[in-house]
Amino acid sequence: MSKSNLGILVMDNFKEFGEKVQKHLEKIKGTDEKYLIHFDATRFANGEGKITLKDSVREKNLFILSDVGNYGLEYNYHGKKHILSPDEHFQDIKRAISATCGHASKISVITPLLYESRQHRRKSRESLDCAIALQELERLGVKNIITFDVHDPNVCNSIPNLSFDNFYPTNTILEHIIQNKPEIFNNTLIVSPDMSAMERARYYAEIIGCDVGVFYKRRDLSKVIDGKNPIVAHVYMGTDVKDKNIFVVDDMIASGGSVLEVAKELREKGAKEIYLVSTFSLFTEGIEKFKKAYENGLFNGLFTTNLSYIPAEFSSLEWFNVVDLSEMVAVIIDKLDKRESLSSLFNSKKEIFEKFRKK
Repeated sequence: MSKSNLGILVMDNFKEFGEKVQKHLEKIKGTDEKYLIHFDATRFANGEGKITLKDSVREKNLFILSDVGNYGLEYNYHGKKHILSPDEHFQDIKRAISATCGHASKISVITPLLYESRQHRRKSRESLDCAIALQELERLGVKNIITFDVHDPNVCNSIPNLSFDNFYPTNTILEHIIQNKPEIFNNTLIVSPDMSAMERARYYAEIIGCDVGVFYKRRDLSKVIDGKNPIVAHVYMGTDVKDKNIFVVDDMIASGGSVLEVAKELREKGAKEIYLVSTFSLFTEGIEKFKKAYENGLFNGLFTTNLSYIPAEFSSLEWFNVVDLSEMVAVIIDKLDKRESLSSLFNSKKEIFEKFRKK
């Protein structure tokens, strides 16, 4: 256990990522000191659970790391195998906070995939799950929420007195592509799959120095399927895509039907190479249709991050590129631990511009 005031409690759903963060912190701080807090997570067969800390966190600057989107953990529930859901992962975060017994000097929660981030606003008689969750953490004594590429940053308005830091992996993703496949930046076009992702697409376009296009999702407002209006058609608006290398950028791939439909439209319009870029790739309906789409030449590759769970069999696919963000998270923790400014992590456009010009 660490003798310093820094402590990192990595939930079981983020264990591999947390171990990488530990190694980066050792390098950053020039030490072999271990900051990981040991604990036992017990899950009973009726679905209830508890967390017991094995190390002291008294007066620690404690960071809790959790991936609420991890669907790779399961337990025995009434004699049947049950996969932990985001609700259960979030409950475990609260259990971990409770287990500190108020002894930590400060608690920060790092949850790259923000819990219930897609249920961030109310349109009718519906729940405000993300806001309620953030307020729960505030009431439990959390002082800082750290997340990545949140669906709508305005959700921070639900906790006006709590620190809320939202980072973007854009620069790290671009650096990865520059180092591994710089040739695909020739004759490039950035495409947003819908209107809501335009700001992200424009950022990519500014760095690369290219044009940007967008798809408009025309929906059937008379129907609701799986909680949303079904898409009738994707209507493209922008410069000609013929013979261009396309990057389709978004924050999240859920079922993936929409982004594959966009790729199909681009292919039919004569795009040369098509690459999908997503911070979180959840594949809620499996990856088989992506495998089939790749085999049929619908797209050339996918770039995503390890900020949320990626099964090993996915990352081993030739077209599947995983960008590691553990070093960035380690830098964030180190700066917060030293009470240093995070502005360099928010405003690093100049640095990535320079790296891109040298490619």
